[in-house]
Amino acid sequence: MPLLLRAISLLTDEPEVTTPLLKFMSEFVLNKAQRLTFDSSSPNGILLFREISKLIVAYGSRILLLPNGTNIYRSKYKGIWISLTVLSRALCGNYVNFGVFELYGDRALADALDISLKMTLSIPLSDILTFKKLSKAYYGYMEVLFNNHITINSVLNLDTSTFVHIVTSLESGLKGLDTGISTQCASAIDSLAAFYFNNITAGDNPPSPAALNLARHIGELPSLFPQILKSLFEIIIFEDAGNQWSLSRPILSLIMISEQMFSDLRAQILASQPLDQQQRLSQCFDKLMTDVTRSLEPKNRDRFTQNLTTFRHDFRAK
Repeated sequence: MPLLLRAISLLTDEPEVTTPLLKFMSEFVLNKAQRLTFDSSSPNGILLFREISKLIVAYGSRILLLPNGTNIYRSKYKGIWISLTVLSRALCGNYVNFGVFELYGDRALADALDISLKMTLSIPLSDILTFKKLSKAYYGYMEVLFNNHITINSVLNLDTSTFVHIVTSLESGLKGLDTGISTQCASAIDSLAAFYFNNITAGDNPPSPAALNLARHIGELPSLFPQILKSLFEIIIFEDAGNQWSLSRPILSLIMISEQMFSDLRAQILASQPLDQQQRLSQCFDKLMTDVTRSLEPKNRDRFTQNLTTFRHDFRAK
């Protein structure tokens, strides 16, 4: 590992060296068929992640300082998306107890997350959406980040404009043609909305610093969640999405956050339909929430998904 770290540090501007090195690391940390298994008392998983963190931080901190070359994909974007893949695989490899890092004041996790976010924010969203491999790595990383590390990652600690930029990028991914990316974005948005509902809307205990940050972001841009909910409903109603089950999850989480938000969207959608169809479509909305309680329990989610399938069929019927 010291040799790899030295190579990354000294030859960051040489993609002929860094690309195969990073690809090796992405394969090395992939816990395929659970080949990386350590005893519960073993520190090896933690030690491995520390080395991964050092490598990602060394590469990221240097690549961000380099000027954009004539072929920016080759000189920067390729290394960045492979780095995101390395970190995504390490974060969901199931061989590290990440709570240990915060408990003992170890910066390995925080530093890796921080530099990875800086790398993603250095790339215009238009470029992320243009380059297919970059897009897949970016959205795969965001899914892991929002699903597994929302309380300890630095996404919620960002300023509101940057936070909104990231969440808006998830909305853009929802609308794309790639079903896999759309599913990843739906999963990330569901985690964010569920975190808001569980910790702010329905939370009994004093909100955590992460929850307070999220509340502050939404308070500064209250249209963020309604806009995403609108986009999700438009996809469900007007498009032939192949991942309706996945899209239904964030829809329920967003509805649970605010009944008023759902009522406003319902009125907006109905107003856009022909007058002679509005009464029938209003009844479709009534049936959508039949037997759905104010919770995000698995059974309640499944019931809503079934209702949403019926809603879509009835709404599109002539």
